[in-house]
Amino acid sequence: MNNNLSTIQTKGKEMFGEHFQVIPEDYEVVDKLLTWFLQDEKQARQFGLNLHKGILLTGPIGCGKTSLMSLMRVLVPPQQRFGIKSCREITFDFIKDGYEIIQRYGSHAYNNILIEPQPHTHCFDDLGAESTFKYYGNQCNVMGEILLSRYDHFVSNHMLTHATTNLSATELEEYYGNRVRSRMREMFNLIAFDGGAKDKRK
Repeated sequence: MNNNLSTIQTKGKEMFGEHFQVIPEDYEVVDKLLTWFLQDEKQARQFGLNLHKGILLTGPIGCGKTSLMSLMRVLVPPQQRFGIKSCREITFDFIKDGYEIIQRYGSHAYNNILIEPQPHTHCFDDLGAESTFKYYGNQCNVMGEILLSRYDHFVSNHMLTHATTNLSATELEEYYGNRVRSRMREMFNLIAFDGGAKDKRK
């Protein structure tokens, strides 16, 4: 195991308890994540990763997607740290606050303290586990709208987005439609756990 994987093991035990471990079957996924978050250009070329796109981390329920993204968050310098928010929580916020939520994660997702506003990177956890809601009678796929909004800002201001999901590419397209899926291809590097990855929460 290389030094970076050892660091992940140590930090994981600190954050999640002594039971945390990166098993050999997951080394490649962790290696790809580290390559992206450490912005290692040479390794990225070998893995076929684009360092200018975000990460879409896919895999079965319980394989450790959220834990790994939480770990990556603390490994980067403080100014590069990103928020992680469950998609279900965001849709519940939408019920309460309406369309302002879409703006919060899209056109308003900038740090305006600086002379040149910097876009906020967000990680949306469990994409596709949320429901489509009605707001004052209007049907709205909240995360689909947020992804479309962030895509526009990705193109204009390099706003990066990360996400985790249990869904396959086909299921994502069925859930969000072809337009959102097409934008996601442009916004994300796909990093996938093996479909048979074990549920580590058991």
